[in-house]
Amino acid sequence: MAEIGLRERKKRRMYQVVSDIAVRLVLEKGFDAVSVAEVAAAAEISKPTLFRYFPAKEDLVLYRIADHEGEAARVVAEGPTPLGALRRHFLAGLERHDPVTGLNDDPEVLAFHTLLYGTPALRARLHAHQERAEAALADALGGDLDARLAAGQIVAVQRVLALENWRRIAAGERAADVRADAVAAAERAFGRLEAGLPHLAP
Repeated sequence: MAEIGLRERKKRRMYQVVSDIAVRLVLEKGFDAVSVAEVAAAAEISKPTLFRYFPAKEDLVLYRIADHEGEAARVVAEGPTPLGALRRHFLAGLERHDPVTGLNDDPEVLAFHTLLYGTPALRARLHAHQERAEAALADALGGDLDARLAAGQIVAVQRVLALENWRRIAAGERAADVRADAVAAAERAFGRLEAGLPHLAP
């Protein structure tokens, strides 16, 4: 892999810094109570500059999960069979309590997920994020109708599994206590995917 140039590293740092400031402000005050101008001022950049990086206010918050948009497509490219690779990747995420699996009870992660799922504007933007992830996965699977149908099922399974984990933890359970059920649910869900999509299975 080619080394990332200085310009690109600086750009990524700017994205991260501005997004972190926005998330901190939104967690303190609420999404609707924080303006783009307030974020720009806190980041010490102009409002037009901020909009060059983030076209919408929601993107300031969702940048934190932006890397996951093409994750399923990248995972499929790494494994000999798509569903086998995706199953292993999801289970590995549960093992390390990756926030994207919902199995993480760190207070900051829990606050972020509560913000994300509890704010209508962010939920709508998250839906668009998931649609792009689904499209990228469909392309990785071949791009035809069968690939799009399979991608829709896979992304839906991952979303439901993560949401169930988050709901239990948000209700007060510890990640360590939820983990065994989360692993069993993932194994069961991917088993059903493999039964229904045998051409993608190990």
